[in-house]
Amino acid sequence: MTSYAPEADGEPDPGEVVWGWVPFEEDASQGKDRPVLLIGRTVVGVEEYWAGLMLTSKDHDRDAADEARHGRHWMDVGTGGWDSEHRPSEVRLDRLIVLRSDAIRREGAALGREVFDRVVAEAKRFHAVR
Repeated sequence: MTSYAPEADGEPDPGEVVWGWVPFEEDASQGKDRPVLLIGRTVVGVEEYWAGLMLTSKDHDRDAADEARHGRHWMDVGTGGWDSEHRPSEVRLDRLIVLRSDAIRREGAALGREVFDRVVAEAKRFHAVR
C-alpha cells in the first residue's frame, strides 16, 4: 500500500529517497547502489519489504520516445538531498524495486508531497499499487 510519511529519523519511510542495491535488468547478478524512492511497504511474516522506484540523474527527455519504445517510462522529480551535486533527477515509473529493510543503506531526503502524489499516480499505470 502506498503512503506518504517521511520522518527524518534514520529509518526508511514512504516518500523518502534512500539508497539500495538495484540489480541490472540484463543481468540480475550484477547491479549498482542507487537512489530509490520508497512508495510503500509490506510485512511478510517477520520481514519488512519496501516497494520503490529507482532514480537517475540522466536526462531521458531527449530520448523519451526511444525509451518508451523499449518499455521504459520516466518522470522528472527535480533536485534533492539524495544527490550531492543537486542534479535534476528522474524516477523510472515502469520498474518496481523491492528492497528488504536491511538492504536500505541510508536515508537520502524526502520528496515533496505534491511530487510524490504525481509519481504514485503515474506509477499506477504500470503497477497494481494502491
